[in-house]
Amino acid sequence: MKMVYTNQNQLLVSNVKNLIEAENINTFLKNEYAQGAIGEISAIDSWPEVWVVDDSDYKRATEIVSLSQRNQNTAAWTCKNCAEQNDASFEICWYCQSDKG
Repeated sequence: MKMVYTNQNQLLVSNVKNLIEAENINTFLKNEYAQGAIGEISAIDSWPEVWVVDDSDYKRATEIVSLSQRNQNTAAWTCKNCAEQNDASFEICWYCQSDKG
């Protein structure tokens, strides 16, 4: 088993886990409930972690993580159909439901 992602935010860790599992890669979530031990252990050591079960899936899993992180930094876009401004996370226009493409 190899760790592919960790973050203090449980929601981000769960999202990465879901993205990796959507590609049929088995994962394991470590430290899911460790944040209650902060003080006994360091805060960073209590962060939840996503691990791949099969080491041969490590490279593909890290590529998925990298892609997901890259997509967070994209800029907002303007709809070609209605000229409405949309947040980068939207794949379709919130106003007219046209595709981003």
